This record gives sequence, structure tokens and C-alpha cells, in this order.
Amino acid sequence: MKKSVLFIGILSLLLCSCYKPTEFRFQSLSKTAPDEPVFTHSTQFTNPYFPARENTTYIYEGETEDGMEHIEERRLNVTRTIMGVECIIVNFRAYVNGNLVEEAFDWYAQDDAGTVWYFGEAVDNYLEDGTLADHAGSWEAGVDGAEAGILMLAAPRMGMKYREEFYPDNAEDEAQVIGVNLTIETPLGTYTNCLKTKNWSKLEPGIIEHKYYAPGVGLVKEVNLQEKEEIFLISIL
Repeated sequence: MKKSVLFIGILSLLLCSCYKPTEFRFQSLSKTAPDEPVFTHSTQFTNPYFPARENTTYIYEGETEDGMEHIEERRLNVTRTIMGVECIIVNFRAYVNGNLVEEAFDWYAQDDAGTVWYFGEAVDNYLEDGTLADHAGSWEAGVDGAEAGILMLAAPRMGMKYREEFYPDNAEDEAQVIGVNLTIETPLGTYTNCLKTKNWSKLEPGIIEHKYYAPGVGLVKEVNLQEKEEIFLISIL
């Protein structure tokens, strides 16, 4: 896959950051958070609900109030070390009515127990005419008080709550497991033994999402309860 000039520029900037690296320091994310994590093979993902396969593109689509949303996510074949932990990089692109509105580079690592940690993201937001608007939503663990969060627990159980990201007043997403062993139908197929989470942020009061994860696949469905909008996995390339 040909890398864009934009990606090369962003990656160069990230790899050459001028601040002093900070070693990973575990923060207690909730009463149900795992013990202090160890990252021996942090780029080898075995969590069934977040397999993050290399050279694989996940495509999602759904109708929103702004128009047809099309999302592409792909793990790149490069890594980045954050707080002493080697992280994979996942490229995220969101389009509305065919226009790119957001591109992000997300940083994830899996600990030895199987929990997937979220170490931040570099975000580019675009205007309707394709002009770069800003980088709102960007954050990095270990920088300016931001801490790594949990994207997927190693052994999720009903009622477990966790922080997905924590950059005070900028990124404070949280999640809770509210369903297990579910069967979910999508345009791509029917999945069993699925996991359901409730997702919210105090920075966006009133907005609640439900996300559904299938073993061996990952995220297959996302629902915005307020707008009654649904986005489904439609293709894996």
C-alpha cells in the first residue's frame, strides 16, 4: 500500500518529537482494572475482540444526519514506542458523502495478559472543501498529563468499567461491559458470542454509544442512541 506524503510527514514528526520520553506508569483505571501490566510482546495481538491483523482493512458504513459515513481502518506495518512500550499504528479514515473529514493514527499495545491499551492518537480534521481544520482530539500518553487507557479487556465480564482514554478536558472516553454471548446480525454476516459495551464521555454529556465486538473479528456494529444512527462492518479486505 503506497504511503501518502501526509502520513510520512506525520510519522516523521511523531518519531522525532523533542520532548523526553516517559516510561509507562500504571494508573488504576477502575476497581475492575487489571493488575500492573507487563508488555513483553506488545505488538502481537491475541485478544479475540481486537485482533488488529496486519495488512487488513476494515470498512464500516452507515447513514448519519450529515450523510453517508464511510470508515476505513488499517493496521500499518510500522510501530512507535510510547512511554517505553512499542505500539502498533492503526490508520483511521472517516468520509462523509465521499469527503474525507478525519484521519487519525491510533497507537495500541497488548499486555501479556491480553488487555489492549490505547496510548493516544494523532488526528487531522478536515473542512468540507478538504482544507485541514485542526488536530482536535489528538493526545499521547505521558504528555501533558495524558494517561494510557484500555480499549479492550483481556477477560471482559458483565458490569466491568474502564477508561478508554484520559487527557483531562480533551479526551475522557469511558466504557462498560453491558452484554456478553450475544448474537449480532450485520450486512457482512451473523456473529455469535459477541461483546457489547456502553461508551460515553463526560465531555459530551447526553451522547451514549453501544459497540458490539465479535470474537476473531473485532468491532462489527456501533449505535448512537441519541441520533438512532447505526454503523456496520461491511467488508474486510
